[in-house]
Amino acid sequence: MASDSPPLDASRDPPSRSGSGWRGRLAVAGRVALAAFGGYAVAALATALGAVTLPLSRAEAVSTSMLASFAVMAGAVVFVFAAATLRRAAIGILGTAAILTACLWLAGGFSAGVPA
Repeated sequence: MASDSPPLDASRDPPSRSGSGWRGRLAVAGRVALAAFGGYAVAALATALGAVTLPLSRAEAVSTSMLASFAVMAGAVVFVFAAATLRRAAIGILGTAAILTACLWLAGGFSAGVPA
């Protein structure tokens, strides 16, 4: 039984994919950096906001916020790698950080004498 497809040639390069080469590697490096630093920033802001606003004792609010920060960081990392482009991921992380910063400011988290 003869095959109509041409024989495979191992010396040929595979078909190029979008994202291959140095641009693809740079995009992945950008996503890794955004996931690490942006995810840390979002998790830290969410932790501070939770520590200030949760209606618990100070120690319990901080502990609860710290535990929740691990889920926030993981969610940020998943979001960065699930976004269609690096630009969309950056806009999402920066937007989330801006909203959390505004909420923390409104809650009085940046004042020197935060009530206990």
